[in-house]
Amino acid sequence: MKIFIQSIDLGAWNAIIKGPFIATKELKGELLPKECDKMRDGEKKVQDDKKAKSILTSGLSSDEFLRTARCKSEKEIWNMLEVTHEGTTDVRRARRNTLVFEYKAFQMMNGETISELQKRFTHLVNHLLGLGKMFED
Repeated sequence: MKIFIQSIDLGAWNAIIKGPFIATKELKGELLPKECDKMRDGEKKVQDDKKAKSILTSGLSSDEFLRTARCKSEKEIWNMLEVTHEGTTDVRRARRNTLVFEYKAFQMMNGETISELQKRFTHLVNHLLGLGKMFED
């Protein structure tokens, strides 16, 4: 999803990472949101926010869309999806530890072909890489 969004628009990805941009105007010493038609070109980052939200929501299943419907910004949607699909830091650490144990105990099973062994090993290593565990060649 990250690569997909970056390929469409880096500004949209930036909006997801940094959160929504709010152009403001000062009125009687108070900062208020500025109307879109009053924004200068440099303040049109609001468009990146809307594009990011559109990209994110268009790629969701109906269940995920409903889960994120209460999110007010694209950053909130991204954070919710990240926790839902990758887990919290503690969950990722526990998962990584379990997979490292599996990696160290990895061996061929009875009746398993070389192709099946290679597929199972690749799957294990890819999950570990996804969780940030690197291995020497």
